[in-house]
Amino acid sequence: MGGIAGIIGRVAESNQGALRRMNDALAHRGPDGEGFWSAPPDYRGWGAMLAHRRLSIIDLSSAAAQPMIDPATGNVAVLDGEIYNYLELREKLVSGGQTFQSSGDTAVMLRALGLQGRDALRQLRGMFAVVFWDSRDRKLVIARDPFGMKPLYFARNPDARGDWSLVFASEVRAILACGLLGTSRLNPRAVASIVWSGFVVSPETAVVGIETVWPGQLCVFDASGKEELSEYYWSASRKDSASIGEPQLVKALEESVRLHLLSDVPVGVFLSAGVDSTSIANLAQKTSRVPIHTFTLAFEEEGYNESNIAKQIADAIGTHHHEGVLTEKQFISQLEAALNSLDQPSFDGLNSYYISQASREAGIRVALVGTGGDELFGGYTSFQDLPKLLAFSKYAKWAPQKLLRSLAKQVSAAMQPARGTMPPQTRWAKLSEMIEHRDDLLWLYQLAYALFLPDFQLQLVGGVLTEPILDGLPTAMHSRLVLETTARSPLSAISVMEHRLFLGERLLRDADATSMASSIEMRLPLVDQVLFENVDRLSDRERYLPLQKKSALRKAGLRGLDPKLFERPLTGFEMPYDRWLRRGVCKIMDQSMRDPESVRPTGLNPDAVCRLWQAFLDDAPGMYWSRVWAIYVLIRWCHRHHVYI
Repeated sequence: MGGIAGIIGRVAESNQGALRRMNDALAHRGPDGEGFWSAPPDYRGWGAMLAHRRLSIIDLSSAAAQPMIDPATGNVAVLDGEIYNYLELREKLVSGGQTFQSSGDTAVMLRALGLQGRDALRQLRGMFAVVFWDSRDRKLVIARDPFGMKPLYFARNPDARGDWSLVFASEVRAILACGLLGTSRLNPRAVASIVWSGFVVSPETAVVGIETVWPGQLCVFDASGKEELSEYYWSASRKDSASIGEPQLVKALEESVRLHLLSDVPVGVFLSAGVDSTSIANLAQKTSRVPIHTFTLAFEEEGYNESNIAKQIADAIGTHHHEGVLTEKQFISQLEAALNSLDQPSFDGLNSYYISQASREAGIRVALVGTGGDELFGGYTSFQDLPKLLAFSKYAKWAPQKLLRSLAKQVSAAMQPARGTMPPQTRWAKLSEMIEHRDDLLWLYQLAYALFLPDFQLQLVGGVLTEPILDGLPTAMHSRLVLETTARSPLSAISVMEHRLFLGERLLRDADATSMASSIEMRLPLVDQVLFENVDRLSDRERYLPLQKKSALRKAGLRGLDPKLFERPLTGFEMPYDRWLRRGVCKIMDQSMRDPESVRPTGLNPDAVCRLWQAFLDDAPGMYWSRVWAIYVLIRWCHRHHVYI
């Protein structure tokens, strides 16, 4: 666990110095140790160089230090994350005559890759980014887990005659720190992505020339850095298999939680009083051999504080419960550090930062969270709204398109504010655009989640784009989503979209960066490819209905608990952003949002940003905090990292 970095290039002091700078930039991901390794250079002086920052979780001894060299093969690997089924894999290898110096998961993964090659990746169950050097064939393999819980980025040298060809690391910021890329330039498509979604959608990153390794992807490079293979070893495409019942679902959930509890350091559960985190805490208590600790972050603001309910749930489960309180004053005092923890611009993630900080102070080093339940079992409003729009399109398909657009525009016009110049940027204000794409579920999904109406998006980006982005997505992401949702029902397709976009591109990426800033390992038992494949075998009725109730998860995860504990509106873990942004943070944001010289280098239109900010201050209809926060975070990130258009 920790952070990884590497270079393919000349094994010389200049590249080794760049590698050290990347590793230094990853220090927060692994405060327990660091390591470096270089392959024997070839006749040209070229080779692979690897670095690792260690957060000790499994096998705390020096035998688990990385980069790890396999004494049997000479192969080398660095791993960020955890292989949860390593004990099962280890037992199989030992029965075949293999021996190990380390009791941890990295050694098992390294030996499996050496014996079975790339096929071993399909057996790994966990969250991981791995880089593997095949010493015999002098090939470099890089891969990520199926859902992208652990990040991995790379950049290629555009100069074919340069002293390096490939650089990679756990964070975009680490690649920026290496100093090999020259002047870094802000990616215009990333700016458009943030304006649309509030985050950067893969395979793009915020920086031109830095790419994302896809979830479930493996790439093979030769010793010169030339890419020989790029493929998905796992996909969310529908698989033909027999259906399962409730007992099998319970077994799959229990197994996932049990595997996620494996650790040589204390493990806790973030408990928000919702169905997802409660299910994790309840199953953990049932399957663990040691006492389970739960942790809740409370607020002074009554409408956001569910700590009393969380305490009742913890008492009912029987966990050792801890509570921290985040005040507005503390939020503001730690805000700079929280924003600095974001690897790329995003309007989300600070929740994870503050709860990670508080839990670290409470002595928790590994935390299980309930993230993924809404995506897996249909908890979001998208599962209700988008099928309605599709159904409407079937009834309205024979109506003249011109008439439908006219009616939709009348609805949008009726929602115009009584004052100001900003129309409400809400889901139903986009009705005319939704009717335009009424038969395309992916378009409807993207429009529903868009922060702004299409017309205002164009005003914000200020002509920075030279080519349009299809439905707010890079072409490669659009193609992958079409591939993985083909032949699925609308509800099942929405689940895949939620997994790949809302979860994969926003929640997982931000939670990783912000939790690792506190050197906390955040584990997600509901985000697991084996569990996904099992749940995917349920019928839509068993899995999703009644919509947004997550009944299947309730039945499997809340066994033994009084249902009355959950007979209330469930909001999830939210902080009082709107209130805090209008008070303590307002002055800081005002300086950036109204300053043309601050806004213009980020590719945004200063006039449009100023009007947006004023509409928020005027409390215009539908002007939620997330819309202005996304813009502010982009501006701040660009200036902090000196990355401009």
